[in-house]
Amino acid sequence: MTDAALLPDDSRARRNVTVLVLAQAILGAQMPMIFVVGGLAGTGLASNPCFATLPISLIIIGSMLSATPMSAIMQKYGRRVGFFVGTLGGAVGGAVGAYGLYTASFPLFLLGSFLTGIYMSAQGFYRFAAADTASDAFRPKAISYVLAGGLLSAVIGPQLVKVTAEAMIIPFFGTYLAVIALNIVGSALFLFLDIPKPPVPDEDAPRGRSRIELLKTPRIAVAVICAMVSYALMNLVMTSTPLAVVGCGFGPSRAADVVTAHVLAMYAPSFFTGHLIARFGVERIMGAGIAILAAAGAVALQGVELENFFIALVLLGVGWNFGFIGATSMLAGSHEPHERGRMQGLNDLLVFGGVTVASLASGGLMNCSGGDAQTGWASVNLAMAPFLTLAGGALIWLMLRNRREA
Repeated sequence: MTDAALLPDDSRARRNVTVLVLAQAILGAQMPMIFVVGGLAGTGLASNPCFATLPISLIIIGSMLSATPMSAIMQKYGRRVGFFVGTLGGAVGGAVGAYGLYTASFPLFLLGSFLTGIYMSAQGFYRFAAADTASDAFRPKAISYVLAGGLLSAVIGPQLVKVTAEAMIIPFFGTYLAVIALNIVGSALFLFLDIPKPPVPDEDAPRGRSRIELLKTPRIAVAVICAMVSYALMNLVMTSTPLAVVGCGFGPSRAADVVTAHVLAMYAPSFFTGHLIARFGVERIMGAGIAILAAAGAVALQGVELENFFIALVLLGVGWNFGFIGATSMLAGSHEPHERGRMQGLNDLLVFGGVTVASLASGGLMNCSGGDAQTGWASVNLAMAPFLTLAGGALIWLMLRNRREA
């Protein structure tokens, strides 16, 4: 493999972006599907309502534990192999989850959720894969376009839930069969991916910074913090949303509509987020994302009417988009290619570690912090405040530091 093969080539990058956008749309549809039905199915299977969101938490735990091995696989064997492993995990997870529903076994259902986390971990690397062959100028746009593919998944996933949730005698069984089919069909897309494997370094080649040294780099540290906070808080609120909507007197169909609006808001801004980063700078867009996440919590605390749920979840999606794409763009430009496997795996381990904690806390806050759904929903949204303060403070510190150095 020559060094020329690894130089940014935007024509190749655009082809890869097209493949990854389609993967995000088709394969990514399984995530809103499972997030809509996972907590509702868990409510029917769990012996304690406090464990209702545990299936979603197990997905996040599976993703967190898979992040470092997945990054190592991609570093050694290439992105394509890693993405195939991800779809295999998604298909097997869907099959085990379906069998858990068929046998009414909560432990089996949790195991299926854990295996689904392998797919979620692989999907998280789509954004980094988009940057691999892109120039510095095209990189934030490539990342943004790939995440925009989630716009279609936001439509496909919840609509498949409406069609499949009650299609069979066992509730949600058809949904998990659809998840298996999505993974089998969608995996063929990666045959068209054209991302060269990183070269094996020579014995005397620089090994790059250690994980500790990478995390001590100010831009990397702030990027990781903002990615963790953006993703964890989005998951904290989204995990509880179906339970809150149904608990406040609306039906599962309304819950699916709210989640659809949320996922649309997560990905629709991606068509212009990269352009905004290029024009205004990544720090300002990340700051806007943190402010919008705070606004989402404020709206949610104003009431539990259906419009409150819609507005809060739309703001939550836009805030996640700005914060997470900004953090990803900042991180992708802050390490060398030979540090890619080490840093990207560490980043996703930390990000999904935070998401795991948020997901586990979500069910407890929602179902066990008060006597009704309204009180639980308020607790979920109040929990956002200290973490938004942390991310905002870290970003302000970095901007002031950059100004002093300039």
